[in-house]
Formats: sequence, structure tokens, C-alpha cells
Amino acid sequence: MGPIMAIKINDRPDHATNVQEILTKYGCNIKTRVGFHDVSEDQCSMDGLIMLQLFGKEKDIQALFDELDTVEGVKVKFIDF
Repeated sequence: MGPIMAIKINDRPDHATNVQEILTKYGCNIKTRVGFHDVSEDQCSMDGLIMLQLFGKEKDIQALFDELDTVEGVKVKFIDF
């Protein structure tokens, strides 16, 4: 199994587009992507969480982390077991 990365996005409407552009750029390094946010009949959550299972060279995975880490409203962490 490859590294696992968690991405917390605050104010999704303002920052999700930037995050998506970065994820698309590194799409070949993403094996699995799962996104979570609260929804109801009345509204959609302003915050979200994306979990990634990554693949590839360590330098590419670190570059993905570094780019996501520059986006305002975004927190990125690796999950180690």
C-alpha cells in the first residue's frame, strides 16, 4: 500500500477549484481518492475532507504535498500506521 494523505478543505466553494487543479496535475500518483462532506436537503457543507492513497516516486508525492500546502484554507497531512 502506498502513502495515505488527508486533505482538509475549509470554505470549499472558495478553495476546491485550486485543490482540484493540483490533484489533476498529479493524477497519475493517485491510486484511490475518497471525498467526504456533510450534505442535507437544505445545504452542503462548507468544509470537506479528501483521503488519497498515493503511488509513485517520493519526490512527486512530496511535490503534491507541497503544492497543496500552499493553498489558503487547506491543511495537508500524511497518515502513518
